[in-house]
Amino acid sequence: MIKTAMILAAGKGTRMRASAQDPPKPLTQIGGQSLLFRMLARLENAGLETVVVNVHHKAEAIEAALSSYPAKAKIIVSDERADLLETGGGVQRALAHLAPDDAATAGFLVANGDVLWREETPVLDGFLARFEPEKMDALLLLAPRARATGYDGTGDYTMAPDGQLRRKTEAQAAYIFAGVQILSPALFAAMPEGAFSLNQIYDAAQQNGRLYGHVLDGLWMHVGTPEGRAEAEAAL
Repeated sequence: MIKTAMILAAGKGTRMRASAQDPPKPLTQIGGQSLLFRMLARLENAGLETVVVNVHHKAEAIEAALSSYPAKAKIIVSDERADLLETGGGVQRALAHLAPDDAATAGFLVANGDVLWREETPVLDGFLARFEPEKMDALLLLAPRARATGYDGTGDYTMAPDGQLRRKTEAQAAYIFAGVQILSPALFAAMPEGAFSLNQIYDAAQQNGRLYGHVLDGLWMHVGTPEGRAEAEAAL
């Protein structure tokens, strides 16, 4: 049973067309609720009991928002004000909270702070149930390119019939990484100290044949631009 999660909210504040007056991206309001609060609620509804939130850019604003959130889960702030640890380094710093007992922790969930989707069924329930630690080191939530708004990329992964993933080698791939993953703590033993990307984690799992995907049952929304945000507002 996975009971710990992390929300990556320690961005650099360099998203496209951001101004000094804009809130940090996790606090962007879509449909009357911030991205951060939407994700927290979904994690709690899926039974997660401890949620780590890391902070860097406009950390005080995120901490103030968290203090007003009526949490059911235990929320822990991982302060990265003095560091730029990237995604992997941020998770590695929080491992003591995410996997307090490695021998008993099969995996933990990590979500980007700007993830948004409209679901047909409870997405995280199905995603958590899909994780099989005996054969998976990493499970990525995927969105079909055909069911995404605000996205003009070429996809990230191809998926075999059994769910194994490989990074695209052609010009396009059918699936977009949707910003949510379940990771084994064992993956971090070979990682460097300090800043590194979670992409190194995915590649290590793929090399060992232990990287799998789960397709999101819903509409995934990329909100990195004003146009993407407007599309998401309309979809919700």
